Amino acid sequence: MNRVVPAPDDRRAFMVLHGKTEQSWVDPTDPLRLEFEYVQRIAEVLDETILARPPAEHLRVIHVGGGGLTLPRFVEARRPRTAQVVLEPDEELTASVREKLPLPRNSGIKVRPVDGRTGVAALPSGCADTVIIDAFAGASVPPELATVEFFTEVARTLRPGGQVVMNLTDSAPFGWAKRCLAAIVATFEEVAVSAEVPVWKGRRFGNFVAVGGTDLPLQAFERRLQRAGFPYRLLAGRELARWLSGAKPFTDGDAEGSPSPAWSRGWFS
Repeated sequence: MNRVVPAPDDRRAFMVLHGKTEQSWVDPTDPLRLEFEYVQRIAEVLDETILARPPAEHLRVIHVGGGGLTLPRFVEARRPRTAQVVLEPDEELTASVREKLPLPRNSGIKVRPVDGRTGVAALPSGCADTVIIDAFAGASVPPELATVEFFTEVARTLRPGGQVVMNLTDSAPFGWAKRCLAAIVATFEEVAVSAEVPVWKGRRFGNFVAVGGTDLPLQAFERRLQRAGFPYRLLAGRELARWLSGAKPFTDGDAEGSPSPAWSRGWFS
């Protein structure tokens, strides 16, 4: 069961917990303050892509997975009046977040009580500039959110120049992550994936942040990673293909949920 509790190290902040796992960290007084490293990486992707577009351009962002609404709050603070739809099936969690961490008035953030696969399928084609996938059942990515069929539906919802950004987790030998990423590669023209160096080297369980789209600003992503608090590596193109080493993409017929850690801090948002 998910619950919203005060952060033990900061009386202004709150966390969403699933058991011992911290799934979200939110400072409602400062939505630009992002505690988890992987959330910072997603925010940097947004800053270098859709949030860098001309101020007059009206943006639409879809979030698959809501948690404490960390990233929707960030987007609203960076780009007020952005239309955002959050697909979050846990209605009790959403009610608790709204009570303890109320959204700003006229935020443009709409939460729909539906799972990601069903919610994306119901979206009109070409309606979104970005789809952010950060959804977990407990500590695992649901199997239906890792398949070629799902990513094909995500691609359908995107406007020209749109992108998908996904948080996924795994540990060496990365059998699950490679198959999920292979499904993204099979769907999108260009894909880039970042993770901390110790994760790439198989030293520990961790997060991968994948971006799929066209004309990705890879040099800008690299510059951002060079300023990160910990060493990161970005793989794209041939390097990513070599790392995937012919992994078979998940399909609806053989998908499985991602491996979950025994205990973790900061794998989710």
